[in-house]
Amino acid sequence: MAGSDPSTLRPFDPSTALRAQGSGLGVRAICGALIVGGFHGETLPEEMRQALQRGERGGVILFRRNIPSVEVALSLNREVLACCQSGAAPFIAVDEEGGRVQRLPAPALKLPPMQRIGHDLALVERVAQAVGTELKALGFNLNFAPVLDVDSNPANPIIGDRAFAKDPAAVIAGAAAYMKGLASTGVLSCVKHFPGHGDTNQDSHLTLPHVTHDRPRLDQIELAPFAALLPLAPTAMTAHVVYEALDPGVPASRSPKICTQLLRDQLKFNGVLFSDDLEMKALSAHASVEDNAIACIAAGCDALLICESWGLQQQALEGLVKE
Repeated sequence: MAGSDPSTLRPFDPSTALRAQGSGLGVRAICGALIVGGFHGETLPEEMRQALQRGERGGVILFRRNIPSVEVALSLNREVLACCQSGAAPFIAVDEEGGRVQRLPAPALKLPPMQRIGHDLALVERVAQAVGTELKALGFNLNFAPVLDVDSNPANPIIGDRAFAKDPAAVIAGAAAYMKGLASTGVLSCVKHFPGHGDTNQDSHLTLPHVTHDRPRLDQIELAPFAALLPLAPTAMTAHVVYEALDPGVPASRSPKICTQLLRDQLKFNGVLFSDDLEMKALSAHASVEDNAIACIAAGCDALLICESWGLQQQALEGLVKE
């Protein structure tokens, strides 16, 4: 069926990524461009507007709280682009997975969770194409989907039916179909949550999960979808999870062994790596946002998500500048 073979996807050319170029920028702009931030309200806050105009944000992420209507979404995204006309194009991102995780209001498509349709690869590809068409029409250029986690733990409170399947091969096929459909619209996909959040029994929004499986098991289950699809992905997102067999005691988002040696050197990812939200308790309960920002960039992340607090975004920026 369409999309079942990952080789039908084109390898990603990093020269096409919407990432800030360091040449000619000051230190503050270079550091600010590493942050993709969220905000409250249905209009662009003045402080965010000014930061975008100065090149001190790499882009924005919108949530349901920002977009009560498609008209508001379109207006907001036009505002963001207008701020950045003289510089690099910003990321304008959203989580539009389907099921429990979708942000667009009616009349945008209301999709079931991917696990419900993941067996029909032609349908998955058409659905992703439809989602991408809507997102592009509203001004988005990045969708934080598809989920590459394997639904291997029934007690998992955060993944479940967000995953395409309980079997790695089926996850690979479903996610490849989704990536193909989304790519056909010009909207970037993001494979997440590397190196796998499917077999945790804790929610990383609330605490720091640990995965204790050995490396052969990780290769067979958790890492298999990423190994197949990372070389073809334009962007990826880390998991705030400790994988004892990969880097004992260190959350993946802060780990050079995971974000650089494994992700890029071994699995050949050549795109833009986002941290998951630095406001999540998995990291924020254990270190300051400045420390987490510096550690994630040092580990190999290209962009930092800070999805709500303007103050924390500014603290992260100051920490990066000082470092």
